[in-house]
Amino acid sequence: MTDVEYRYVARSGQVPEGVVRRFFVDGGEAGEVEIALARSEGVVHAMSNYCTHLDCLLSSGRVTEDGLLCSCHGSVFDYADGEPITPPATRPVQVYPVKEEDGRVLVAVPPGARPPGPRRRRHQGVG
Repeated sequence: MTDVEYRYVARSGQVPEGVVRRFFVDGGEAGEVEIALARSEGVVHAMSNYCTHLDCLLSSGRVTEDGLLCSCHGSVFDYADGEPITPPATRPVQVYPVKEEDGRVLVAVPPGARPPGPRRRRHQGVG
């Protein structure tokens, strides 16, 4: 297994208990990755900032006992593996390894990871 490189994302105090916030992490070859950081029961979790249902920002959601709640349609994603616990989402969100050291939150984007992001929809203009 290839070692992953952890990168500084935030100070620990920027992710208080029960709060979810948006950050960006340098994913190396993957480019800049937009993530949602959430602290639940003292543990910081990192996942893609985009819901797999309709690309709503998970950083606008809420930390719950079960997982991260998307504010748009109520899907909840498991902190550990990103699997949807409640519909309407049916696909998992990408989760990233996290560690805290010396008051800093560090996140790793594994090599070859494709940064999740919104699926761009083509504009249907009137022609």
